[in-house]
Amino acid sequence: MSRTKDADTPADRGKSGEAGRDQESAEGGRVPLSGGGRTQLADGGNIGKGSLLTEGLLGSPILKIAGEVRELIAKGERVCNLTVGDFAPSEFPVPELLSRELIAAVTKGETNYPPSTGMPALRKAVVAFCERRLGFRPADDGFVITAGARPVIYGAYKVIVDPGEKVVYPVPSWNNVYYSQMSGAVAVPVPCDASTSFLPTAAMLKSRLRDARMLVLNSPVNPTGTAFTRQHLEEICDAVLEENQRRAGRDRPLYLLYDQMYWMLTFGIEHVHPIMLRPEMAHYTVYVDGISKSFAATGLRVGWGVGPASVMKPMADFLTHVGAWAPRPEQVATANLLGNDKAIDEFHGKMRGEVLSRLQSLHDGLKVLKGKGFPVDAAIPSGAIYLSARFQLHGKHADGATLRSDDDVRTYLLRSAGLAAVPFSAFGEAAGSGWFRLSVGAVSVQDIQGLLPRLRKALEGIS
Repeated sequence: MSRTKDADTPADRGKSGEAGRDQESAEGGRVPLSGGGRTQLADGGNIGKGSLLTEGLLGSPILKIAGEVRELIAKGERVCNLTVGDFAPSEFPVPELLSRELIAAVTKGETNYPPSTGMPALRKAVVAFCERRLGFRPADDGFVITAGARPVIYGAYKVIVDPGEKVVYPVPSWNNVYYSQMSGAVAVPVPCDASTSFLPTAAMLKSRLRDARMLVLNSPVNPTGTAFTRQHLEEICDAVLEENQRRAGRDRPLYLLYDQMYWMLTFGIEHVHPIMLRPEMAHYTVYVDGISKSFAATGLRVGWGVGPASVMKPMADFLTHVGAWAPRPEQVATANLLGNDKAIDEFHGKMRGEVLSRLQSLHDGLKVLKGKGFPVDAAIPSGAIYLSARFQLHGKHADGATLRSDDDVRTYLLRSAGLAAVPFSAFGEAAGSGWFRLSVGAVSVQDIQGLLPRLRKALEGIS
């Protein structure tokens, strides 16, 4: 594919979604990217409020949902807030070692700029961590330290993909439509459903990879809480390798961006990753990782990307100009955490149990309601902090009105049961499927147990 191909800028490259990995994003409408939305001055002049990109940036419905939740809570309503992809510190505090080392770093004066490529101690700790925990050793110039995971994802889009080139990703998934738009890429969403655990198969992807520049995968998945099996991912890796063999000497490679931010939060399954299954994937895979999710440290902003030097070196240069480095004291504290296997294992031994107890309580409660004939369902949780739940209420009647849209269903559940959730249509899935993301990072088991009777009563009010 030519690197000089004109950028494709369709007005609508996909559905809106969550704009931040760690913080929910702004609600907004779609504006055509062609410039048709320019503001007209009274004297007939033509001036834009911003660039064509910012005027046309796809908005997210999640701020609207968050606003409604805050409004109801302020009125004293009981709300089980299952919307946020975050952790309430009261429910999930960060590891004591991380907190202690952070305070010590600030006290010692570790408060100036860190090196743009990351503190030496943290770089050394990440290399050792990958070697011990994931079975491969990053090259010295094959990784970058960043302020959380988002700079790595954005950096991969900008460094790997030229405007007008294709990026393939499954839906539902987190935020790829935004990154495609911001980088000028042509988004190629691959619809997935419950039959494949909301994950793409090699057969679904293969024809789309032929002229693509990047494939983006996430496991465990935000928003579904599902994860790849060994065979599943092996077949996809083989498809990527086959495509790169076909291109050899004729075109730039196809890269895999593999987001594994939740990999240490899995339940009874094996976490698998590309290099583990096919070592030759090291030439084509960029990993996204960090402490935000697995250590409940979303606000501490320490992440890292690992990949081939041909990608990671220019990414480091690009992100230097963005100023995307993690704060120095957080880097110092994270280095000490990653080097302490005992502290890591003790923390996750408790955290996984706490997350799973919440997911299981939701899952089991919904299955009981399903068994009693209510139109609800849930998938078995595999990882992360999310449960895929289905509310098949479209076309039904409640409060004298017909529930026609995902937002109608969502609003009814919020107002009638205090269930605050996000439909999969906010993550790119076609509207009307009835599937929702339920996130348990900010609630207790008691909150969930209190929700279930209210949900049953709300469902009883539907005809």
